[in-house]
Amino acid sequence: MKLEEKTVRKNYVYKGRIINVRCDDAELPNGNPCLREVIEHPGGVCVAALTQSDELIFVRQFRYPYYEVVLELPAGKLEKGEDPLETGKRELLEEAGCVAEEYADLGKFYPSPGYCGEIISLYAARGLSFSGQKLDEDEFLNVETIPLDRAVEMVLSNEIRDGKTQAAVLKLKLLKDRGRF
Repeated sequence: MKLEEKTVRKNYVYKGRIINVRCDDAELPNGNPCLREVIEHPGGVCVAALTQSDELIFVRQFRYPYYEVVLELPAGKLEKGEDPLETGKRELLEEAGCVAEEYADLGKFYPSPGYCGEIISLYAARGLSFSGQKLDEDEFLNVETIPLDRAVEMVLSNEIRDGKTQAAVLKLKLLKDRGRF
């Protein structure tokens, strides 16, 4: 069965600093017309940084859409043309104040494929050295460490709700248990 849909026309509703919003005219695989609402986002990165004592570096920060403080791994938005790994290194230094000797690619994560084109690159990092945070002027967050096994339990008990963090924590745990990181 043919599954692909065809974009007939992209109709921008809003162009912002971080996202663009479209309501496209599209065509279903059977030829019928439809509308598709899309949020364009440049993409992001999430880094699961593991200390020598098997603790992950986390940040707590207020996330406005949820009106709550969210526990998540260091992460950030890609700048235009920026390499995802370089973004991950930058965000780990800015948010957690550390640099890693080694990085491993944990793959890509689609946070909301029904309407958003954002792709988040996931990385694991180890061999950490700390030099102090370099937060942006509009960035307010607290750093904390949580043992990897405890973080897995927190994902399973829904104490960690952030999707990219859940995926990175569980992938890292499986790779570590299999001797691949």
